[in-house]
Amino acid sequence: MSIVKKPVVALTIGDPAGVGPEISIATMMDQGVYEECHPFLIGSVPIIKRAMAIKNCDFAINVITSPGEAKFTFGTLDVLETGDYDCDSIEWGKIQQLAGQMSLDYVMKSIELGMAGLVDVVSTAPIHKEAIKLAGCKLPGHTEIFQVETGSDYGLTMFHVQKLRVFFVSRHMALKDACDYANKERVLACVQQIHHEFTALNIKNPRIAVAALNPHASDNGLFGHEERDNLIPAVKAAQEMGINAIGPIPADSVFHIGKQGTYDAILSLYHDQGHIACKTLDFERSITITFGLPFMRSSVDHGTAFDIAGSGKAGTVSMLESTLVASRYWKMKHQS
Repeated sequence: MSIVKKPVVALTIGDPAGVGPEISIATMMDQGVYEECHPFLIGSVPIIKRAMAIKNCDFAINVITSPGEAKFTFGTLDVLETGDYDCDSIEWGKIQQLAGQMSLDYVMKSIELGMAGLVDVVSTAPIHKEAIKLAGCKLPGHTEIFQVETGSDYGLTMFHVQKLRVFFVSRHMALKDACDYANKERVLACVQQIHHEFTALNIKNPRIAVAALNPHASDNGLFGHEERDNLIPAVKAAQEMGINAIGPIPADSVFHIGKQGTYDAILSLYHDQGHIACKTLDFERSITITFGLPFMRSSVDHGTAFDIAGSGKAGTVSMLESTLVASRYWKMKHQS
């Protein structure tokens, strides 16, 4: 069996006014990260130094202009800067245009490196939607930015926590709109994308469960028609393509069954349906992976936490998990 090389992982430190810098530093202070991958930070040295003080980190800083200059050794923070900013003006816990611009610059640099083949994985700390809007960004968040800027056909979001791998037909959409959005065509497209991505991970004939929309999967039409009109036809169409699609499975049981390892993936029909299940199971270890890009992208599943930014109270498990899990998925994809 051949040994899979370690991926090069860029950690973007997120909004400099939020908890991103400190949780990024905490991740780099875990020696296990270096056993799984070659990590470096994309950020600003003054912001990183401020976060280091919060985390009592005394590592050396190695400023680089490309990943090829990184040392990738525990005890040294390799930092790739994206510009010279007025970092002294950045206040903890406040929405600021400059902070939004800096966080966007970090993301854009990671995309540039990923597209050039210099980075295998990008692990992103949280950005603030209002701050990036102030900086002129018209896209709502990370996933959309990565999809558009890489020119990818889709950006498929997956939640990973324990044995649950949960995908979403829709995410940031009003619930009443999301119910109509989950039509046969979109559900089928998601199932096809999941099958394609999991096959690329060397998961043979992946078992893909589709969650139902209505209670008891509508009990043959007693509680709604969406299963009959959209979900059952989508599952049948996928099966006819040779895809191992299952369902629709009532949403009050599909995640529990998935937690037992029965399914390789579950397709949730809307944001909260899947989020509640994953976050209840293990809030801190719920992380997201974005498939469909030229490189792998992962993220914490929490926001900038402005209320505790700079206090050292932020939980650091999610950023660590984001970096480690994405590295392992990359290795799955590249094993021979």
